[in-house]
Amino acid sequence: MIVLCADDFAVHRAASIGIARLAELGRLSATSAMVLSPRWAQDVALLQELRGNIDVGLHLDWTSEFALTAGHGMSLNAAMAKALLGGFSRGAARAVIERQLDAFEAQWKAPPDHIDGHQHVQQFPGIREALVQAVEGRYGTQPPYLRISQAPPGLMTFKSRVIAGLGAKALRRLAEGARIPCAPVLSGIYDFTGGRARYATLMAQWLALADSDLVMCHPAQGVEAGDEIGAARAWEFEFLASEAFGELLAQQQVRLARGADLYTAAR
Repeated sequence: MIVLCADDFAVHRAASIGIARLAELGRLSATSAMVLSPRWAQDVALLQELRGNIDVGLHLDWTSEFALTAGHGMSLNAAMAKALLGGFSRGAARAVIERQLDAFEAQWKAPPDHIDGHQHVQQFPGIREALVQAVEGRYGTQPPYLRISQAPPGLMTFKSRVIAGLGAKALRRLAEGARIPCAPVLSGIYDFTGGRARYATLMAQWLALADSDLVMCHPAQGVEAGDEIGAARAWEFEFLASEAFGELLAQQQVRLARGADLYTAAR
């Protein structure tokens, strides 16, 4: 069993529609919402019929245009530099996290099933401590599960090592100390190149090594202007919606499951 999570719900219309469609087809078991997007308030309606069938979580955001508009955003390079040069202010980060949790709950009318981060900011120093504190204070003994952005040993690449090096182990230690459940490892990391054929090959590799893993994806039904990974979103959607993906799941004896069942039950 794995969790297949589509990131970036509400980043734009094509992503929201594509993610909802894949979930309806049973080709996803989770999604993460960008609640700073002005589309969140309207696109959340696409998820209502899926309530209870998939995990719906918060995609914490410091590095998108929405975060810049909200007043706390910065480029990914600036965020990485800040992480390496002492980290974020815990107090300021806590306030940002609480506001995004408020925005999530205002539309979903329930706590998130999980929390992760756009470009993996949930594990950056200062943010990770504030996140664990916010989850403890807000959700008590029924916390959402957290994503740990660390690839399995057999799938380590330069990119995945850089991502993990920004705080995956530290976030895991903090979460375990607070008895907050975590997805054990993260697959689905690649450079968004190579087209549908390469993506299908990579997915086969991710599934072959999966054991209760969380596999992230970034699908969209079409390409939106200005989206740097728009082409990759389109070929991910095409493959995940295809018969070939259904056959791959059957061949590898993989079943998609909710992390709310896999991770929180084992806490």
